[in-house]
Amino acid sequence: MQQSNGNGSTTATNGDIDESLYSRQLYVLGHDAMRKMAASSILICGLGGLGVEIAKDIILGGVKSVTLQDTKPTSWQDLSSQFFLRESDIGKNRAEASLPRLVELNEYVSTTCTTEAVSTELVSKFSVVVLTDSTRDEQLEIGDFCHANNIKFICANTNGVFGNIFCDFGDDFKVTDTNGEQVLSVMVSAVTKDGDGIVTCLDEKRHGFEDGDFVTFHEVEGMVELNECTPRKIEVKGPFTFSIGDTTSLSDYTRGGIVTQVKMPTSVKFKSMRDALKDPEVLPTDFAKFEQPYQHHICYLALSEYQKSHGSSPTPYSSTDGEKFVSLCKEVNEKYSLGLEVNDKLCTEFANGCSGQLVGVQAFIGGSTAQEVMKACSGKFMPTKQWLYFDCAEVIPEGLTEADCKPTNTRYDGQIMCLGKALNDKIADQKWFVVGAGAIGCELLKNFAMMGVGHNKGMLTVTDMDTIERSNLNRQFLFRSWDVTKMKSDTACNAVKEMNPDINVTSHQNRVGPETEKIYTDSFFADLNGVANALDNVDARSYMDRRCVYYKLPLLESGTLGTKGNVQVVLPHITESYSSSQDPPEKTIPMCTLKNFPNAIEHTIQWARDQFEGLFTKTAENCHKFITEPKFLEKQKSGGALMSILEGLRKDLTKELPNDFTDCIKWARLLFEDNFHNTIAQLLYNFPPDQKTSSGALFWSGPKRCPSVIEFDANNSAHLDFIVAAANLRAFNFSIPTSRDRDFIKAQVASVSVPAFKPRSGVKIAVTEAEAENMNNDDESDSDKASVILEELNAKMDQLRSLNIQVADFEKDDDTNFHMDFITACSNARAASYRIAPANKHKTKLIAGKIIPAIATTTAVVAGLVSIEMYKMIQGLKDVEKYKNAFLNLALPFFAFSEPILAPKNKYYDVEWTLWDRYDIKGDITLQELLDIFENDHKLEISMLSQGVCMLYAFFMPADKRKERCGMKISELVELVTKKKLPAHKRALVLEICCNDTEGEDVDTPYINYQLP
Repeated sequence: MQQSNGNGSTTATNGDIDESLYSRQLYVLGHDAMRKMAASSILICGLGGLGVEIAKDIILGGVKSVTLQDTKPTSWQDLSSQFFLRESDIGKNRAEASLPRLVELNEYVSTTCTTEAVSTELVSKFSVVVLTDSTRDEQLEIGDFCHANNIKFICANTNGVFGNIFCDFGDDFKVTDTNGEQVLSVMVSAVTKDGDGIVTCLDEKRHGFEDGDFVTFHEVEGMVELNECTPRKIEVKGPFTFSIGDTTSLSDYTRGGIVTQVKMPTSVKFKSMRDALKDPEVLPTDFAKFEQPYQHHICYLALSEYQKSHGSSPTPYSSTDGEKFVSLCKEVNEKYSLGLEVNDKLCTEFANGCSGQLVGVQAFIGGSTAQEVMKACSGKFMPTKQWLYFDCAEVIPEGLTEADCKPTNTRYDGQIMCLGKALNDKIADQKWFVVGAGAIGCELLKNFAMMGVGHNKGMLTVTDMDTIERSNLNRQFLFRSWDVTKMKSDTACNAVKEMNPDINVTSHQNRVGPETEKIYTDSFFADLNGVANALDNVDARSYMDRRCVYYKLPLLESGTLGTKGNVQVVLPHITESYSSSQDPPEKTIPMCTLKNFPNAIEHTIQWARDQFEGLFTKTAENCHKFITEPKFLEKQKSGGALMSILEGLRKDLTKELPNDFTDCIKWARLLFEDNFHNTIAQLLYNFPPDQKTSSGALFWSGPKRCPSVIEFDANNSAHLDFIVAAANLRAFNFSIPTSRDRDFIKAQVASVSVPAFKPRSGVKIAVTEAEAENMNNDDESDSDKASVILEELNAKMDQLRSLNIQVADFEKDDDTNFHMDFITACSNARAASYRIAPANKHKTKLIAGKIIPAIATTTAVVAGLVSIEMYKMIQGLKDVEKYKNAFLNLALPFFAFSEPILAPKNKYYDVEWTLWDRYDIKGDITLQELLDIFENDHKLEISMLSQGVCMLYAFFMPADKRKERCGMKISELVELVTKKKLPAHKRALVLEICCNDTEGEDVDTPYINYQLP
């Protein structure tokens, strides 16, 4: 047995989970699940393409140990999908050859390999056993042993375009969290005293609970027995109400309270494989193929018998082998008493398509299997119960023959055996643009390299402007620890070039957008066969979507959010585009809630994030620009905004200008006093705790939580955390040497003189959002005061020019820069004032940094599905029913496949058009000629014409201006209006038009693609 140097723990040397590495995955699984995984040992049997995918994802996930078992030597067929094997490994044991590359994935996981045969003695040492590339006899023997000995057992297979997973986690498997969703919590406005008490929530938002959920309460006044009660099962009565059972013995409800969902453990019972073969419980993956999983169950039973008697799978498209296989299907149907009607056509399809290996299928099955392993280790999420069957038979070209699929002793044999040599050759000449080399990008590039995309006359072009960070290493598997700070695109391309030296791949470091259109020109896009997006923001996705619509290119769009993933297929002239539908906008927190009335930790975190931005980013930026840019103030708007900037400059550059770190400590201490004592004292002066509204209700009730002032205590570590972080950030802004010596800071802060605060009358505090908005707009400028401040600042300009002002641009993943330390301490101090439960740094980072939770398993599954759809695009399939959009959630698990939505049709007169249509006009003509073309050829009157944000022509323009512009060529008109010369690379203009028909009615029309000579 060979062994790695891993220490067998996901934890750093101090015993804590390494959050710098696992941060994105921790937001998916949580600390408890990760700790359970860190105590689990995994055996993976079979290191073909499927086995290595499972191993990769589990090692990245951070279990205690992974042992790789295999007795088979590397073959040409393995190279079609086993990305950690090389041509030089042919003939070597697959586990031994793969081990060095798998070891590199995670220093915390002890990774070993063995070449001994799989046996009950071997599997007895492990928490979870995964069989791939195994015989049915092995599966039954190991499955029976695992079931009897409480060892979690998973069996996974991929055969050409088919795949399956079987899970057996024992007679009583405990699931602690069935769905992974955040616990819901809402405010209570009433509870009835009844045989079935009804809880009514504040009507700010729907409670979101479901029948059968369990809840508990806290902060309830009057009916105090509910506080911290044993979880009660609920029945939903409406969007704002639910029942909680008998409340007649409880005290009368007075007011207030928060109800919180409680996740209750669920017990799941599994059958052994031997029993489950006869009575299969199947998880559907494609509702359009609802009956097929049971047919595939018969096919896999028959395949085991066929391989046992023939020593191999059926030869692709051999009519003789196909007939034998169908006969076997009927025999096993009888043998296992399944009582199904065997579908001869489907079984023949299985026989034709079950040989060889496709990397996309293995990524889908492998990623899903790895997630099941994590469930088995942690009890987090609902396991697959018990069979999952998958196929993508739509990718198989029509008319294949046995000769088409004959192996040729090349690395693409596994693919040729499934899809034929002609498609393999077509794949080799493809030119695709992969936008993004992050998590999905890495997986796509691996898959495309194994498929051989562009390995002959084609090319993969990859762009990503980011560098590699440590937090990327947990799921972006092409990167290693020694690659940190290198460019993602360069590193990813080098990595896949090692996997398949044949591949033609070019790396760029460019952002996609209008600023790079001189690089990604018309000729660049004209040379492409398609685009695969691997982006993490809507703006870039929408931009690339518009490019693909403009150039009429296929687009493969995908994304992940924790265990959720989606894939969208965009086909020119056929489907809608990515931008055709949009997610609802993010909910924003009302300004008055943020400033004065927070009631949730999300509110205090956002407030602290705004504090950071105002104190250490915007203020420092203003100071730097004032000193270095003579016209800085001229560029600012007059009025209150300018006055605010000037007062901030005077405060930071004169009154509170620090000379040393002690001054920074003093500043931090006074900031604490202002934020958490003085401001709160003023709020309570304006609105005392017992204040009532005009209707007689208590002002501090419902979502308004009555705060209390915070008295600073240097012995309170949370208070000192604030001082340490704020002082160090202030010192950074002014390039003063920083200090992490908490004892020194504690001693210094004790000597700071803090002025006594006395609340003032007449101070306005916004209670509603409208009041907050009005107060923002009411700022007035005092020109005399502004002149005085400016004169004061200019008098010190010689001294100020010697300052080196540094701007603290928020960076969440650097644990040494005090950014998250400040936001966490600031948020928690405000939370304490409002009696809101605090959040640790990990949770605060998620919210303040707007982090997208991510895990390698979902990424692998999504990238696998993208690769499968690519096969269809390369074939040029036009039948939309052959394509699959996908939505999945591995936590549930849930899979939904659907046909892409057709592009909506518009119409004017008898002309139908979609988003893919446009008017193509060549040659540089005058505006009048353009108007005439539309009037004569299309019977349309152009009423307005624009290019970008510039109006070129409108019916309401003065007559002389219209006349002047009508005589100009379009290119000259664009340059006149935009006041810019057209760039040399610009070969076409997009002109938007508003038109009237012959009846004078407005009509919707396509845009004009105006091609320059």
